[in-house]
Amino acid sequence: MPQSRRYLFISLGLVLVIIVAWLSLRNTAPVMPASIKHGYSEALAAARTGQPGAARVLYQQLARPDISVKRRVWLHAELPNYPSPQALKLADADLQNEAVEVRLAAIKSVVGLVPGGPRSLLLGPMLDDQEQSVRFAAINALLGLSPDDLGLYFGPLQQAIDSWEQVLKAQPESAANSAQLARLHLHNAELKAAQEALEQTLRLQPGNLPALVMQIDVLDRQGQSDAARQLLAKQLKNQPDSAYLQHALGLWLLHHGQREYALLGLSKAVELEPDNKDYRYDLATTLHDADELEAAQKQLQEIVQRHPADRKARVLLINYWKESGQLQNVQILLAQLEQMNPDDPSLQQGL
Repeated sequence: MPQSRRYLFISLGLVLVIIVAWLSLRNTAPVMPASIKHGYSEALAAARTGQPGAARVLYQQLARPDISVKRRVWLHAELPNYPSPQALKLADADLQNEAVEVRLAAIKSVVGLVPGGPRSLLLGPMLDDQEQSVRFAAINALLGLSPDDLGLYFGPLQQAIDSWEQVLKAQPESAANSAQLARLHLHNAELKAAQEALEQTLRLQPGNLPALVMQIDVLDRQGQSDAARQLLAKQLKNQPDSAYLQHALGLWLLHHGQREYALLGLSKAVELEPDNKDYRYDLATTLHDADELEAAQKQLQEIVQRHPADRKARVLLINYWKESGQLQNVQILLAQLEQMNPDDPSLQQGL
């Protein structure tokens, strides 16, 4: 099993640890820190830049009942980089917030804090939210999970998807509606219907690159790999400097077992958008799987330097340093992580 896959399984195990700890906290009254009513700006800046104590002040601000809706939404955008039972408790509390915008932000926080199946435990109940936009956001957050992952919420999710399909079909035709229909069809493995919806999306909005990449995926799933390759090649010929398409090319080649060529596409995407941490992360993991450990470490170091709060890159870099026996670097990064968030589950599990 490749190392990056092993780390994924480890991270899912840590998620379960967080869930268990969160369940023990869920019914306890929130503890309001006897702290300042001022300090929001400092807390947000600390969270965004990964400063020591960032998690503590972020949690303090989210625990305040007097924070405005806009400020609470901005705080939630940073919360996934600071996982802990307390973070999950705060996100769960705001799933019940009276403001729709806050509930939507809390759903995104849960997605960031809880990858994969365990999130259905938290977000399944949101399928019954009184606000339509919140129900739809919960559906999107659960799309792609297997029936086993969804558990008791498999049936409710299918019902919610059916209802959303009816809403979309009754609305005026638009690229956004067609693309959303495609995502719903794809979840249900309705590949022909998904392809038709994507073709309609691209008729209405030819430059919709996410829809184009989704169409390539749908063609692949239908066994039409040549058609998918030709479509991707055509678009790249027209837009060779599109980082999005270069990244898609890299992932497509990787999926088809052509890692050497995939690295070229992924590298080109990073060259075109050097500040895109997702592109750089994918390049790093692919380099690692190609046994180019030093090059992978450099890419992750660049992410941490540009985005100090990025926990995912920091934790993976710690693992890569350990793998190469560079324990001094491991200790430095672990110390920084502990200063930022001493309750990080990776630290608790002895990363």
